[in-house]
Amino acid sequence: MMTSILTAVKRQVRQALRLAVLPVLQAPEEVLMGGQAVIEGVMMRSPHSYAVAVRQPTGSLAVTQAYLDRPAERHPWLKYPILRGVGVLGQALVLGVRALRYSAEQALEEPEAASSTSAKPRKKAELSGWLLALNVAISLAFFIFLYKLVPLYLATGVTRRYPGTDNTVTFNLMDGTIRIVLFLGFLILMAQWKEIQRVFEYHGAEHKVVWAFEKRGPIDVAAARACTRFHPRCGTSFLLVVMGIAVVVYMFLPFHSFALRFLGRIALLPVIAGVSYEFIRFAAKSKGPLWRWASQPGLWLQRVTTREPDDRQLETAIKALETAMTLEQNRGGELVVA
Repeated sequence: MMTSILTAVKRQVRQALRLAVLPVLQAPEEVLMGGQAVIEGVMMRSPHSYAVAVRQPTGSLAVTQAYLDRPAERHPWLKYPILRGVGVLGQALVLGVRALRYSAEQALEEPEAASSTSAKPRKKAELSGWLLALNVAISLAFFIFLYKLVPLYLATGVTRRYPGTDNTVTFNLMDGTIRIVLFLGFLILMAQWKEIQRVFEYHGAEHKVVWAFEKRGPIDVAAARACTRFHPRCGTSFLLVVMGIAVVVYMFLPFHSFALRFLGRIALLPVIAGVSYEFIRFAAKSKGPLWRWASQPGLWLQRVTTREPDDRQLETAIKALETAMTLEQNRGGELVVA
């Protein structure tokens, strides 16, 4: 009984950590690459469709696909600046969790189930809705704790010890620096975990296949293999921009108490996400120095968040891309990676 409880707890911790890494592996439409690495697979999306391809323990590919609408097409008020960023990022998160759930159901069989010689067919374990919601809640709490509460607490401690640093500019620069250091440390630590390394390999496969698609040449393993695994339109770049913009936005908070500063950071999460989206959107369309400046830190960090994939992983990413593009073509949409 105790062993089964510990196994269940470990599974939930692993799932929560995967969700915590999720924002690094995905990106919103129009600006960043529309896809993400999942457990033993890749999700690819076009403007109005998406597909997830997962390598099962048997070696075969499981694929799910569906049409989708842009948030602004369902809710016209999401067409406006700032608000559209919140809508796009919200949809990206929901779609990413959905893709992660599917990949977990297809790829995470218990070893004893996969090796069982019983003639009785086994039903693949499914993640219930409430269990997935719990994982998302845990991941959100972890995000707020590590990237909001801890930096604020440490920066407050420094200002109490050194009163001369207790001014708006210095305090928020310290807070932002601590946040970025924690983010980088967390990614480097997670990159040592073998299971996450597999996800990072699929992240590299996603980038290579998108590069092959954008070159308008053949989309096969050989073409993808020749491409770089570093891509400027990646969620890693977006997260670093978010952290930089957060430093600036927090300087306008008129609060000095720890509690009000913390609540202000929570309340401003949608605003920072929306402003960051508009900045990245503008920089990407300009294709000038601003875009190179905004994407360069993400390219450096992709040396941690991507790994060189093998041919089977490239095949999985190609299958996801081809399926999403076929759906988009059937709908008469534009064949782009959104």
